Amino acid sequence: MLQRLLLSGASVLLGTALGATLPGLRSGASTGGSTEEEQERRRGLLDLVPVSPGASGAVMKYGFPSLANVKTRESYVTSYDPRTRTASWVIEKLSPSSLSGPSDRKYCDFKEDNSVHVFHRATNADYRGSGYDRGHLAAAANHKWSQKAMDDTFYLSNIAPQNPHLNQKTWNNLEKLCRSLTKHYLNVYVCTGPLYLPRQEADGKLYVHYQVLGQNHVAVPTHFFKVVILEQADSGGVELRSYILPNQPVDENIPLERFLVPIETIERASGLLFVPNIMKRTSSLQARTALSSNPRR
Repeated sequence: MLQRLLLSGASVLLGTALGATLPGLRSGASTGGSTEEEQERRRGLLDLVPVSPGASGAVMKYGFPSLANVKTRESYVTSYDPRTRTASWVIEKLSPSSLSGPSDRKYCDFKEDNSVHVFHRATNADYRGSGYDRGHLAAAANHKWSQKAMDDTFYLSNIAPQNPHLNQKTWNNLEKLCRSLTKHYLNVYVCTGPLYLPRQEADGKLYVHYQVLGQNHVAVPTHFFKVVILEQADSGGVELRSYILPNQPVDENIPLERFLVPIETIERASGLLFVPNIMKRTSSLQARTALSSNPRR
């Protein structure tokens, strides 16, 4: 049974099974099956992904949410959407060693991504005077271990138009929360991306409307998602937290737990898949939602 949740006027379908431990979730269900060619392609991509400092696991340990236009950087892996001029998703691996180091963002500049065709590329001019911040998907502060790693987070392909109040307040608090989790979990993987969600209008029909910026028509997301995969040191299990925030001012006094949603909500809205890949790596997946409790912050 599904219930409808309205997030800032956007209609999203949510599952009712919240906060449950999910042993073998979807393991018995068909996921479509990968062909040998696709499996070989995945293995080839894994050979290219970066490894976080001080850790042996690759960034993409829990698989690719999608395989279109995958790019690797010093500090993250991303899938770029040339239609929106932003990434579909960006994945990072956070650890205490990646969060500390000599890097300083004052030496970083927002820059075009020359690996993207000029027809499909965002520029700084697109953002100028728009009223939107250049919001990081992979956060600069997550990659202090290397100046090059931090520099890479300033490619405009890692940026999306973000409401200034959201970017500087609640979203920033969510990024800080992700960094703090490295103190309590063995490894922390973070996947971030934009969403373009429908809204019901006066005629009763659902429409997807979003603004575009500049001559290159950079899409302004209606919402952002963040999926956090947490490896538990004691049990060897995996905890999953998934958030959706509207791209508008959000009262920073609202607890971040209020923005937790079932992972299925993000999978349906984004066209990405997370759980099938995660379940290939663990037999125990615990999904935390607003109705579940956990003493670790």
